[in-house]
Amino acid sequence: MTLYEVIRRPLVTEKGVEKKDTDRTLCFEVALDANKTQVKTAVEKLFKVKVAEVRTATFDGKLRRRGRFTGYRPDWKKAYVRLKAGEKVPDFAAV
Repeated sequence: MTLYEVIRRPLVTEKGVEKKDTDRTLCFEVALDANKTQVKTAVEKLFKVKVAEVRTATFDGKLRRRGRFTGYRPDWKKAYVRLKAGEKVPDFAAV
């Protein structure tokens, strides 16, 4: 997997921006089959920072309906990446 396949997009939400400001933690949507070491190396190479720890959470797709038709949203995975002390936090989530 390439770096851009491991990290799909940054998650810019209220909770994510608050964690970025207070805990130096970045939130990303990552590939379902990516593990923590792949996420760590991808963030370190893309943003040129040092990573302290990575936590991941897998979410099941929700049931959604359009009239009488039903379907599921796809499953997805979120990664919380905490940076080491003294590292500058990237400003991709500047609000």
